[in-house]
Amino acid sequence: MKRITFTVLCIVLGICAIYGAPKTTTNIYRIPVLTLKKTNPTLEVEFITDKPTQVKEIVLELGGASDLRDVKSVWVGYSDGAKKFTPENSFSMAQNPHKRMVFRGDLEVKDTLYFTVFVQLNDEVDLLGKLTVECVGIKTNRGYQRVEGRGEYRLGVALRQRGDDGVDTYRIPGIATTNNGTLIAVWDNRIENSRDLQGNIDIGMRRSTDAGNTWDKQVSVLDMGEWGGLPPRFNGVSDANVMVDKKNGTIIVSGLWMYGVINAEGVWVEGLNENSKEWNHQWSNRGSQAGFDVKQTSQFLITTSGDDGKSWSEPVNLTRMCKQESWWLWAPAPGSGITMEDGTLVMPTQGRDSVGYPFSNITWSKDGGKSWTTSKPAYYNTTECNVVELSHGSLMLNMRLNGNNGRGEGNGRAIAVSKDLGKTWTEHHTSRNALIEPTCMASLHKHKYRGGTVLLFVNPNSRDRRNNMTLKASFDDGNTWHERVVLDEFDSFGYSSITSVDQETIGILFEGSQAQMTFMKVGLDEIMMGASENPKTLTRH
Repeated sequence: MKRITFTVLCIVLGICAIYGAPKTTTNIYRIPVLTLKKTNPTLEVEFITDKPTQVKEIVLELGGASDLRDVKSVWVGYSDGAKKFTPENSFSMAQNPHKRMVFRGDLEVKDTLYFTVFVQLNDEVDLLGKLTVECVGIKTNRGYQRVEGRGEYRLGVALRQRGDDGVDTYRIPGIATTNNGTLIAVWDNRIENSRDLQGNIDIGMRRSTDAGNTWDKQVSVLDMGEWGGLPPRFNGVSDANVMVDKKNGTIIVSGLWMYGVINAEGVWVEGLNENSKEWNHQWSNRGSQAGFDVKQTSQFLITTSGDDGKSWSEPVNLTRMCKQESWWLWAPAPGSGITMEDGTLVMPTQGRDSVGYPFSNITWSKDGGKSWTTSKPAYYNTTECNVVELSHGSLMLNMRLNGNNGRGEGNGRAIAVSKDLGKTWTEHHTSRNALIEPTCMASLHKHKYRGGTVLLFVNPNSRDRRNNMTLKASFDDGNTWHERVVLDEFDSFGYSSITSVDQETIGILFEGSQAQMTFMKVGLDEIMMGASENPKTLTRH
């Protein structure tokens, strides 16, 4: 009997070897699953067959996401190309979530097909939760085939998607937490296209009073409309920075305003109207020049709120107060500013010097924002930057370095430190080596935790592509850095901003692959994991 069984088994194995069985590969990508988005791709199964095969069933197992209460529906789509992630075709109807799900259909596969599991979340979820998705098997007319591969997905909010409210593109995130715990999120509303200034752009804002679970409707907080008789496409405001005065609760949003167009020769263009096609950018050629006037140089505006973001002041122009007349440009650095321990307000800024060369610096106020002073450049050939106060009271400026894209050896963010509010700067020992970048804006934030502090940093963790949005942490005032969380591995515009939601949680607003403005939360317990259970690993004041 054993001999007969062995002979039959050999025959079966021989037939399988001759004809082959379908092959499957599970592709698991580190991308978020978002609320307010109908179609969220998760894992992808590549199905390869050597002859026409009928796929009858796809079996999934799901877990997490508050025991699946956060999931609204699940379905399986397919396409003939990898990573398409658009439900061009549906294998079967969407279903309510269950821990084990069977999707039935009758699909002929002649060669290679990619099955993608899609989910839709409820509008309100546990943003610290995770969803697990696993394809455990596929049934065909040739039998049942086990599939291996289990994906775990972080949850977030699609705070802005392309086309929302008629806006073509949302870019340049900034986020801060008010003294009342309200989250204030800002960005560019690029109404007509994705292009930088000059264009029809205003600064949009949404606020959340429940730690990011739900958000108020968007309002515009910096919008120059048809100022000076020119249409909105020649009155753009961009690159917002948001900060909170921790002493009195005032919220300050800054932005860069361009009036009209200064051409490549440095001449303001006359006679512009709604149909004019002229365009230039403040960082290009002579697109912004020396001087103070709106027809000479781009303008630095701020607006403030004293009621937790419910209403906003008329814009105030700081250009004449702070800009050196010879500089071609002085502008906010997008993201967020800080309040120092002594109450000094500090916002990261950037500009172009008297010959148009780019630099990064800071701008500060000791009187609650009534007057501002701009520092000397901290570094040259740099632009967008973020600032934190270190444990000994110095300021660390972390800067985008223009020469980094594609550079192997020596790739790293430029980092400088000042003990005197930017009168003098010293290059930090980690500068140009510790934090790689593809030449892109990044975010830096100091989080207070259990009597100490942790520095947090987010950027595209790559030397040549804006992908792999990664959260890193430093427990020693920025002397060493540790990778903690990959937020989104796919390509995106790559800008980000970080805030402290509460002592146990941070919030990150970033330009992601799954939504143009993506909001996610990460718990400090996860960030501290692997560092040490000993609180001495935190930087102490």
